Amino acid sequence: MTVAVHVGGAGPDIVLLHGLGSRWQIFTPIIGALEQHHRVHAFDLPGFGEQPYQPSLRPGIAGLADWVSAELQARGILSPHIVGSSMGAGIALELARRGIAGSVTAFAPIGFWNAAERRWCVGVLSVLRIAARAMPRLLGVALHTRAGRAVLLFPLFGRPAHVAPEAAIADLAALAASDGFAAARASFRKQRTIPAADGVPTTIVWGRRDLVLPARTQSRRACRVWGSAHHVLLDGCGHLPFSDAPERCVALILAAHPSSSTR
Repeated sequence: MTVAVHVGGAGPDIVLLHGLGSRWQIFTPIIGALEQHHRVHAFDLPGFGEQPYQPSLRPGIAGLADWVSAELQARGILSPHIVGSSMGAGIALELARRGIAGSVTAFAPIGFWNAAERRWCVGVLSVLRIAARAMPRLLGVALHTRAGRAVLLFPLFGRPAHVAPEAAIADLAALAASDGFAAARASFRKQRTIPAADGVPTTIVWGRRDLVLPARTQSRRACRVWGSAHHVLLDGCGHLPFSDAPERCVALILAAHPSSSTR
């Protein structure tokens, strides 16, 4: 089966994993800078973006981690630095726990929630998905305005007006079309905190303006469980900080990679 993946750059391997309802292009604001130092592999996960849904996979983080692990093995990618966003960050932490990731940068990882916070997270994304499916043309018109992006994207971005209209439209279209959304969302009910992976260099990053997985409480739990990790709060950034503060995100990723040429 053909895998939907962007590969570019040269150097030590970095793997990028997106979140629920997203696609690899969410990392576009930082990919070019990363490719100056690394070989970047940005995957669409099964059921998202251009990657077909695979109902035979185990549900949730466990099954998606199985899939990523198999892809890395097939490509001969050993102990890469894995960068994840939200659900992808949870996968990255799970791959660290399994000893597959050489190092990790996790942006707003799932699993450090309580029941109410979990329901809020899936509720916000579900409402966005319903709107994207019900009125794509109206949303497309609105997203071409700064005011429309500010209203529609404020749960996800600290600076929604910085998001390119074309990217926002394509991202919401991908959210609307993601065949893996329902199964992944259902698996969140059983998703627990991922145990710390001692010995794997890990950076856990939260945007202070994250309205999907609010950092005020969840970052504290992450600090308790992953005490040996480097924990960072990004001022002015939301759940998806890559367009809010691309240079800061790149610096954190490169600093967290033990073999980065910038260290």
